Amino acid sequence: QVQLVESGGGSVQVGGSLRLSCAVSGIAVSKYCMSWFHQAPGKGREVVVVTDWFGTADYADSVKGRFTISLDNAANTFNLQMSSLKPEDTGMYYCAADRGCTVEASDPDPNFGHWGQGTQVTVSS
Repeated sequence: QVQLVESGGGSVQVGGSLRLSCAVSGIAVSKYCMSWFHQAPGKGREVVVVTDWFGTADYADSVKGRFTISLDNAANTFNLQMSSLKPEDTGMYYCAADRGCTVEASDPDPNFGHWGQGTQVTVSS
């Protein structure tokens, strides 16, 4: 059984940083496509970053230079370091995994089969 559990969300001021972590069981993060999605209040989920098992990654334009992913193969976690946070970064962040993916953050129809429950990030000014 595949499980993804996000943690690390919270409230932070503009310009602050947070590190989200996705603890994965049932699959190896190094052998799957992994992604972080953002859902702003009242909006749909959008790709923040997507990466495949070759280490190719693509970030949404809105987070390039501010967000960075990392994989901890020993702990089997998929992490998102968020810096220079803005109010528009507020929302739920979801971790997702799938056997295959298009490594394009702009993919209009990303299809991931495994999801976490999400973690809330609130950025205030």
